[in-house]
Amino acid sequence: MLHKNYYIEAEKQRKIIERKNEKTDFYNGIYDRYKYPVLTRDFIPLTWRYDLNTETNPDFMERLGVNAVMNSGAIKLNGKYLIVVRVEGNDRKSFFAVAESDNGIDNFHFWDYPVVLPDTCPEETNVYDMRLTQHEDGWIYGVFCSESKDTTTNDLSAAVAEAGIVRTKDLKTWERLDNLKTLRSPQQRNVVLHPEFVDGKYAFYTRPMDGFIETGSGGGIGFGLCEDIEHAVIDEEKIISRRVYHTLTESKNGAGAVPIRGKKCWINIAHGVRNTAAGLRYVLYAFATDLNDPSKVIAQPSGVFLVPFGEERVGDVSNVVFTNGAIADEDGKIFIYYASCDTRMHVATTTINKMEDYLFNTPEDPLRSPDCVKQRCELIAKNLELLQREAE
Repeated sequence: MLHKNYYIEAEKQRKIIERKNEKTDFYNGIYDRYKYPVLTRDFIPLTWRYDLNTETNPDFMERLGVNAVMNSGAIKLNGKYLIVVRVEGNDRKSFFAVAESDNGIDNFHFWDYPVVLPDTCPEETNVYDMRLTQHEDGWIYGVFCSESKDTTTNDLSAAVAEAGIVRTKDLKTWERLDNLKTLRSPQQRNVVLHPEFVDGKYAFYTRPMDGFIETGSGGGIGFGLCEDIEHAVIDEEKIISRRVYHTLTESKNGAGAVPIRGKKCWINIAHGVRNTAAGLRYVLYAFATDLNDPSKVIAQPSGVFLVPFGEERVGDVSNVVFTNGAIADEDGKIFIYYASCDTRMHVATTTINKMEDYLFNTPEDPLRSPDCVKQRCELIAKNLELLQREAE
């Protein structure tokens, strides 16, 4: 017999899941934001959190709680919008789970079971932030952070980050491949697999790091090639999006969603981090790379692309937005899935045409205040002249 509270909680959850999402009045001409998160901890199935047996759980207590859902890879498969989300339990361990929607903006619901990855790395303590790549070789690849304890020190917070790789055809059965090895970088995080071969090889966007938190000598987002995806080794990483003083990438940056093939370029959405008096601030930025040479940046608009607004600024790690998944429909509509404050998942929508307009027609950062003022004054002068002509 089920506890009466099960029915109460199930009805509350049904209303949240079936709630119609709607665009906010936010406007910048680039993308639309939506009022409600697409996923929160409240979407987690009750069967994952409670023992439903009244004999063993007479007070209907939560036995295996969930703290947050965040940082999801995304693909469209068999007509469904699927996101592989990072679920963080109350025990701080993360795991992956698939949620699906018919329209990509609301009514996301989880599959019956979370993702079960092959347990081939006994030293691995935690996994998170999977990027999903539908590769031209026919496989769907998941590249994620594989975290383990740094055994070279007694510091309990010291960890080692590597890029784990799995592949699948259906997001149900997964094959674990060797972790990525980068010969010149001791640690890796925020690694993304490019969806097409480059010079007949698998191409990765990397983030070279000297340590688990600090990038150290790592200069930004790297790009490297390997021949064998099952035993992936990158000899050389070329930095394509650099960290720059007094910009949004000053502390670190990393690749986000898998690049989207546009008409003029590959559309890249990444995250940048700078330090503030309130701690690290994560924002999103965008840049374009050449269709024939994705290691070549051909446009990089000034400043932020997306920042946390309102309630998005509050959560486990405040003042953070992060993306590792986007979906482009055949009609050119783009769904950008982003997490706020390591707590919940949101969606923003745009189009390939709008993104390419933004990428190629937004001026670059001139990097110095006097030049920024000059840049803005030129825009103002042009607009005032236009307004004057319209008034005459």
